[in-house]
Amino acid sequence: MSRKWGLILGGSSGFGAATAEALAAEGYGILAVHLDRRSTRHRAEACAERCRAQGVPVHFFNENAVDDETRTARVAAIRELLGEDEQVDVLLHSLAFGSLEPYIRPPGEPGRTATRKQLDMTTHVMAHSLVYWVQDLVAAGLIGQGSRVFAMASSGDHLAFPSYGPVSAAKAALNAHIRQLALELAPHGATANALQAGVTRTPALEKIPGNDVLVEKALLRNPHRRLTEPEDVAACVVALAHPGTYWLSGNVLLVDGGEDACG
Repeated sequence: MSRKWGLILGGSSGFGAATAEALAAEGYGILAVHLDRRSTRHRAEACAERCRAQGVPVHFFNENAVDDETRTARVAAIRELLGEDEQVDVLLHSLAFGSLEPYIRPPGEPGRTATRKQLDMTTHVMAHSLVYWVQDLVAAGLIGQGSRVFAMASSGDHLAFPSYGPVSAAKAALNAHIRQLALELAPHGATANALQAGVTRTPALEKIPGNDVLVEKALLRNPHRRLTEPEDVAACVVALAHPGTYWLSGNVLLVDGGEDACG
């Protein structure tokens, strides 16, 4: 009997880890690509163990998901690993690494500003890499009828935050890629949607300068008077992976408890 599989790009913490565990609880085999140094590798190992506790096959790969050669080799390895009638049923792009330098600093304030290299890197990691993975997975016959592609959007795609410019631009590009993928995946029977979570305590949030202000404002705006949790998003991914969502594609879906609507 064929098994459903979830592929998580950025699967060691935050939204990626929570989604891996939620899918494993639903019987999905888990494939996760993450990049962790020794100091953070324990997070991936713990997540993998929690997934295995669900009695499903689990494969975590500690490697750079945005490197072209790595991606090509990993897709080929996944094709060999899965059965002939198996595919990637859920792909979650949750790669969160980019520059948080401002474009222009206030007069007299020391420090660096975002460079072309940093802007290019941020957009490559947080937006373009999704396209390259989908292209290779389709070519390998790993995305097809019923596959669901998800990417993590951000309110930064339409709001300005201090030092968030490079990431904002990348998220806007990511949303554009989702729209185009929705169009071009339709003949393959697959869908593509972006998920915009509310402010969530993740390792990525902790790196944003002034994140305490973001948290404070989110708690005031959110009608539930709490922050979004990674598990909130993971639960939505599981629900949206249902076969009945075949007509839902090309959207930026707000998974924030009403936070953005009450901003």
